[in-house]
Amino acid sequence: MMRSLYIAKTGMESSQFRLDVISNNLANVGTKGFKRSNAVFEDLMYQTLREPGSRLQTGEELPTGLHVGLGSAATATARVHTQGGLSTTDNVFDLAVNGRGFFKVTTPDGETAYTRNGQFQRGPTGRLETAEGYPLQPEITVPDGTGFQVAADGTISYIPAGDTTRVDAGQLELADFINPAGLESLGGNLYRETTASGAPVAGTGGLLGFGAIKSGFLEESNVNVAEELVGMIQAQRAYEMNSRAIKTSDEMLQRLTQL
Repeated sequence: MMRSLYIAKTGMESSQFRLDVISNNLANVGTKGFKRSNAVFEDLMYQTLREPGSRLQTGEELPTGLHVGLGSAATATARVHTQGGLSTTDNVFDLAVNGRGFFKVTTPDGETAYTRNGQFQRGPTGRLETAEGYPLQPEITVPDGTGFQVAADGTISYIPAGDTTRVDAGQLELADFINPAGLESLGGNLYRETTASGAPVAGTGGLLGFGAIKSGFLEESNVNVAEELVGMIQAQRAYEMNSRAIKTSDEMLQRLTQL
């Protein structure tokens, strides 16, 4: 009887963990470039009371065994890197990747991080950087001028002040991974390369499988609120049922002690 108490406890913990993941998804429904996560679970070890194929005293072979599962546990949070919707803005340096690929930025410790959030702006020196001040990689500085444009391949051009000839300021470089779900989430819409993600592959927007870069657009979160709410209800009901199983097991133990 004590097994049921432990098994139901693991079920409650799994339901709580699923709700934690769902809550984070919903909290970031308005975060640009956010990718939702799924909680991944596995069943725990089984207690084998009788092996399948064992023989009875009569010599007959049993077609099935006797196993008791010991519950469930969370094993991973799988990041879902599907495309989010694109929304228009009035800023030419708001960029979205319409397809595969990540923007590369340099963090204060000198490491390379990757993001799908293209809310870039010109810093005090004209350098393109994130809202936190992390520069794009490679660094691109756009001097004062007019007619700023970002092409689908990431080429940035402008017309210098007092001139009429368009000049290239640089070109954005994208990166992609064989397993984006293996990237490490750093917060701040940033990811870090890991051995699970594989090494980054550099590319140009719109070429060789990389998504085209769209200027004046931002990628929205790929969180589906209705889907998350359904998952929340399922997690709540599972938590309640496991809680009920603990209560029922306790009542049965009390009855046993009274015999």
